[in-house]
Amino acid sequence: MDKYFRTATTVSLINYHFVFCPRYRRKIFDIPHVEDRFKELTQQTCKELNIEILAMECHHDHVHLFLKCWPQQSPAGIMKKIKGASSRVLRNEFPVLSHAPSLWTRSYFVSTAGDVCSATIQRYVETQKTRS
Repeated sequence: MDKYFRTATTVSLINYHFVFCPRYRRKIFDIPHVEDRFKELTQQTCKELNIEILAMECHHDHVHLFLKCWPQQSPAGIMKKIKGASSRVLRNEFPVLSHAPSLWTRSYFVSTAGDVCSATIQRYVETQKTRS
């Protein structure tokens, strides 16, 4: 797959690393089949949003997602879609999760990660006038 997303007017490489938790840090991924179903739902949501999943892993009480996104997609919007879609279905399909008013906390961690380090970009910018 191409490293960059391209439109008629943009070329972009926007990678987000997300980490988020279930409410009260419940160990929902220790429940049989919850992790597999969550991953299926996240893949489906990302496909609908045209987001590429670079990596996805669940641990007992949190999720790591590394996603390649389009410039018009905000981290808040992405989290809203992924958490909303997965919460609704998981709470319907797994009765043990249905008692809580929501499955996920409102909070999350997000960090940007491109393909090059800051020093490389700084060197590139600093040498623009000296390039022929």
